Formats: sequence, C-alpha cells, structure tokens
Amino acid sequence: MKEALENHIKYRIERAWDTLDDARILAANNKWNSAINRLYYATYYAVMALLLKNGLKTGTHNGAKTNFTKHFIKTEIIEKELGTLYAQLFTWRQKGDYDDLFDFNENKVMPLFEPTEKFIGKIESLIRNQSVT
Repeated sequence: MKEALENHIKYRIERAWDTLDDARILAANNKWNSAINRLYYATYYAVMALLLKNGLKTGTHNGAKTNFTKHFIKTEIIEKELGTLYAQLFTWRQKGDYDDLFDFNENKVMPLFEPTEKFIGKIESLIRNQSVT
C-alpha cells in the first residue's frame, strides 16, 4: 500500500509539471483562458500530492483548497503568498471557464508562471522531505 501511495504522489507531481508545460504552450499561442485553467490545475495536482502525502482526503476542489489552507498556509509551512496564488488561480480558473464574455490577457497570465513554478517546486520539496503518514 505504501508503494502504491508513493507512486500516486509521484504521478501527481509529474502531472503538475506537465500541466505547467501545457500552460506555457497555450500562452505561447495566446490562449489565455486555457492557460489560466492549466496553471490552476498544475497547482491543484501539486496540492493533491501534498494532501495525499499527509493522509488528507478530499473529494472536491473546494475541499482541497480548504485542507491546503488549514494544514499548510495557516500553519506557515507554505508561504502565504503561495496560498494566495492558489486561491487566485482557483477563482480565475472558474471565471475563465464559466463566465461569459470574459477573457484573460497576456498581462494577467504571464506574471503567474514564475510563482506557479515556485509553488510546485516548494510542494515537491516538502514531499521529498516527509515520510508517508
């Protein structure tokens, strides 16, 4: 069971990095709403890996956000600005996917790549330095 869990966690981190690459491809093609979607999912997959590593189960995106905030942002294990990034991407992904007549642009999207990369890297580092609970 421990090996299966470790493989699932590893898969989620790999998926986070791959999804960040997808966002870069979309941004290079001026697909800004889709890039926001992929940036959010890149952070979401990393968060899910961290939650799995810590035995925290969730069935919804909102539940993932709540558990992440409670166990990692409020406890200052992860910097507040990274928590703010995740919350912002959560909101913007919904806006880009579901709101009519709304489009992101290069000025909104491009500055999010570096912090998203930092976000995934921070979580990957935390996971690497923890034992499975």
